[in-house]
Amino acid sequence: MKPKTTDFEPQTLGEHVKRRRLVLKLSQKQAGGNLGVTPWTIHHWESAKTQPPIESIPAVLRFLGYDPFPEPGSIPDKLLAKRRVMGWSIKEAARELGVDPGTWGDWERGKVILYRAHRALVARLVGLPEGEVDRIMAVSWVRSHK
Repeated sequence: MKPKTTDFEPQTLGEHVKRRRLVLKLSQKQAGGNLGVTPWTIHHWESAKTQPPIESIPAVLRFLGYDPFPEPGSIPDKLLAKRRVMGWSIKEAARELGVDPGTWGDWERGKVILYRAHRALVARLVGLPEGEVDRIMAVSWVRSHK
């Protein structure tokens, strides 16, 4: 078999997996074993037929040795990034913070985090000073009520 090139810039998470697999000289079966999925699952990720589900993301990140997602800037992006790293569904993330899944979903969609207690929980979860989350939410509140 002819060796595959690793000289490409991955555009999808599956392409990141493919490049890493090729660099490590692993078959799809071996990579699947490392990631706890079938070789067909690896094939589907690499060919962009499917994307890894959120519960597989922690194993994918360990396999890659880096996080290929863009650095999160906003609170909603930070919440999604935290869910990805932890492999949490929205329901699991909401349970971790003691809020309703609909509330978490609203926050990820950019809605204002109304309660100070919730803002404090979110700040701790995403590693921001509590006052920073309060300030960001105040700006969002003003913007949404003009």
